[in-house]
Amino acid sequence: MKKLLAILIATVFTLGAGAVLADKYGKQKVIYHVNYKDPKRQGAAMRNIQNHINAVGKDNLDIRVIMHSGGYTLLTRANKDLAVQQKVSNLKDQGVTFNICANTLRGKKVDYKTQMFDVDEKDIVPSGVAEIAHLQDQGFSYIRP
Repeated sequence: MKKLLAILIATVFTLGAGAVLADKYGKQKVIYHVNYKDPKRQGAAMRNIQNHINAVGKDNLDIRVIMHSGGYTLLTRANKDLAVQQKVSNLKDQGVTFNICANTLRGKKVDYKTQMFDVDEKDIVPSGVAEIAHLQDQGFSYIRP
């Protein structure tokens, strides 16, 4: 009986702590800038995003992943690698938006419909760096993991 009571108390405190942390941080608008092709760095960026969601709560976040230059390879890898695909899908399911630079697609001759994972026309921005500046003007914080 003591163990059950201890588990119940621990659960209440743990759930309460999550709510307190979410309240501490409030609503956030964040840009994650990915312009590198290193799979380890891209994986670390996705872990950072998930940790951010865990700390603040998906309902308190508007996260935009802006990819240009070598960053486009995150979604070309996801097109071929199920593990990367699942990570991207999981983040999207939590409200994360992935945007890709049209200049990069043209310059690298990438067909987003066949070579990238889950990219629609609405996900393509004219310029990755211009999109970052635009979002910062709208109050988004900038993170480059």
